Order: sequence, then C-alpha cells, then structure tokens
Amino acid sequence: MEVVCPIDAQFAHEISLLLEPPSPLQVQEYFDQLATTKHFDGIQVKPTNDYGKGVYADMDFEEEDLVLKDQMLVGMQHSSNKIDCLVCGCCFRFIGSIEIQIGRKLYLQGLGSPKDDSFNEKLELLMHEKLELPHSKKFPLPGVINCPGGCKEVYYCSKSCAQADWDFCHSLLCTGEGSKSLSNKALSKFIQHANETNDIFILAAKAISCTILKYRKLKAACDKEKQKEKEKNHLSHVHNFSLLLKGWEPLSMGYKRRWWDCIALPDDVDVSDEASFRMQIKHLAFESLELLKAAILDEECLPLFSLEIYGNIIGMYELNNLDLVVASPVEDYFLYIDDLLEAEKKEVDETTQPFLDALGEHYSVCCQGTAFYPIQSCMNHSCSPNAKAFKREEDKDGQATILACKPITKGQEVTISYIDEDLELEERRALLADYGFICKCARCVEEEAAQN
Repeated sequence: MEVVCPIDAQFAHEISLLLEPPSPLQVQEYFDQLATTKHFDGIQVKPTNDYGKGVYADMDFEEEDLVLKDQMLVGMQHSSNKIDCLVCGCCFRFIGSIEIQIGRKLYLQGLGSPKDDSFNEKLELLMHEKLELPHSKKFPLPGVINCPGGCKEVYYCSKSCAQADWDFCHSLLCTGEGSKSLSNKALSKFIQHANETNDIFILAAKAISCTILKYRKLKAACDKEKQKEKEKNHLSHVHNFSLLLKGWEPLSMGYKRRWWDCIALPDDVDVSDEASFRMQIKHLAFESLELLKAAILDEECLPLFSLEIYGNIIGMYELNNLDLVVASPVEDYFLYIDDLLEAEKKEVDETTQPFLDALGEHYSVCCQGTAFYPIQSCMNHSCSPNAKAFKREEDKDGQATILACKPITKGQEVTISYIDEDLELEERRALLADYGFICKCARCVEEEAAQN
C-alpha cells in the first residue's frame, strides 16, 4: 500500500524549494563564509560542472599531510555504543576518568562477579571514583557535565559544549524536565523506535530540530526589528518561509536522494523483491516521522515534517555520512600498565588485572557513531584517491580528519574513496550505483579500456 503524507500535497511548492539544489553562486558564497568562520586553510569548495561541487587544494600537500579537520554539522553516537563509552554529546571526547570509563562499562554490562563480593565492592567504588587506579592521573579526561534539561541520556565535557548542543538541537530532543518538546512521552517513543529499527532517524530528528531552532531565532530577530520600527503587522507566510529557507541553508548544501530510493539492497533480499523492500523502508520512515511529529511538531515549519523532506534528509546521511570514531583512553591506560618495569607491574597488576580480566577481550572499545561533515561531504569520489579519512593519535574528538595519501598540488581536486578501492572494476561500479553515478576516474577509464 502506498504511503500518503498529507503535508507533502499541502506544501508541495515549499518542499520543492527546500529540495532545489543551490546555485553555483550560493554554493560558493556559503562555503567561502564557512571557510572564513571555521578558519579552513589550504582548501576551497568550488562548484563543478560534473558533480555540483568539489574540494580543491589551495596549496601543495605532501603525503600524510593534514588536509582538513572538519567539524560535524550533525552527529551521533550509536545507541549500542553508549554502554561501552561515555563521551561528550557535542564534541564526542571521552569524559569523566579512566575509573568511570571502566567501572561504568562493567556495571552496565553486568560484568561483576556474583561470587566475588570483594570485586563487586571495588567496582562500586570505581564507578563513583572512590577507588583510584594506579597511574590513571596520567590519562586525565574532562569532567562530566549534565544536560541542561535534566535528561540522563546525554552528558558533556564542558558547559560550553552543553549549551552549544542545547541551542543547536538538544533542547527539542531532550527527555528531561527542561525539554522544549511537545511531549516527553512521545519523544521517548520516537527514540525507542529509532533504537529498535535504525538510529539514523535520530540524526534526521537532529537536522529538523536544528532547522526549527534556527528559524525561531531568525524570526525572533525579525520580530524585534519590527518592534523597533513600530510595525505591528505579523510576518507574512511568504516572509516566514524565507526565514525557514535560511535556517535550512546548511542542509541544502548536501547532496540528497530519498532514502528508500538510494539505500543499498541487502544481500539477503532478492532482486525480484526490491520494490517490496523499498516500500517497506518508506513505510518505516513514515512510522518514524509520525512519532517525531507527535513530539516536536512546529506549525510554522510544517514543510519540514513532510515525508519527502524526511526521506531526503535520511538519504543525504546515507550517501554522505562518515563513520564517527574516537579512540578510547582505556586502551592507552592498559598499554601503559603493560609497559611498566616488571617489579612495579607486578604490584600494579594486583589492582588492575581483575578489572582487565572482567572487561575481557574487548576491554577497550572506540566511541562509534556516524556524522555529516559539511566540507568532507563535498569531496568527490575517486577509485584512486589522493586523500583519506584517518584518525591520528592526537585526534581525540569527533572531528573528521582528512590526510593526503599521495602528493596533492595546488589547484588539484581533493578526492576520497566512498568504497573499498581494492575491489575489481565491476564490483566497485556495483557499489557506486547506490550513489547514483558511474565513476569515470582515470583508473576506471583505464581498466575499462583494458577490458574492451
């Protein structure tokens, strides 16, 4: 059965304007302003004839040089990873202490020993930082700051991160008493549905929330200006929508397709069942959207709650997202302990070894999530890329780190690979079909010519 969302028909014109690709001039102006604000050096985003836009080197880079540190527009830690890692909900740095990281994981996973009361008592002390592990002070972490709205779902490394996330989107998605959502109960249902089906819905909710909050901020500024001019007329619908378009601008820059059209067909789904599978995905998105509407619907931003917009936001993430990975300091800690001189190590192990044994083989798990990065997402694909996403030892937060994997000269396009470039030509093209293009990089052209 076809899914029908009344908002799609009611606001068809507004939706088409929201989804209209920005002009080359708009792209250039937006990313020039972003580069100025974020202090990007050495690269420039430019419109292209073939792919809409691309990233170009503004200087020479040698192999392994840092090309870009890109702050995410929207990101999230996977819900299944929250047991393993306590990180800042804004910048995704590990927070608390080595003791909290270890104690919290053991406690939440129920890895204490029911037969060892002594160990369980130590675990309780570790959880509340009343037991200090040897040498843990050599691995300091920022303290834990609670959510301003009082939820127990998100924590931060600083008051500035807490406030930034609150102002950006979390005030509408907080389940605490201070939440600005319409209904905490409805919001909890939406989050539960996302956790049980696909947590990409939470990213889509963040995108809609941040657009609503930007719209409200712009409208408040306009209302204030109107009051100064002593004009009592309300803003027109057309003027309101122009403010919504402005709030939507960061998301308008991302390449989009509807999620149910671009999601890769799973290996266990036969090609003959593809149409049915894509319809199921559309129904799933509609279920999620209805739950989100019950939680944060804003009558002045109704086009954002259309299935067409929701599907395109999720599709944008599906096509452009980068894995969010931050290494755990717990691994560094235990490696340090392992490198101690034998006499000291033997003494220290009496305290640390029981916890390491309880943690088991997966004693150190990275923070894992997904994020949309405004500059990185503009980088086009090549099967022989000159850059790669790679976290160095000093990269301790959720920013995307792009390194040169071969020399890049000034004026040359910076490219990355969207897939495993070690695959054969036909396998690469099959995977790239989900992105909606056939790769014509020099390597593909050469391999195709050799086949023919």
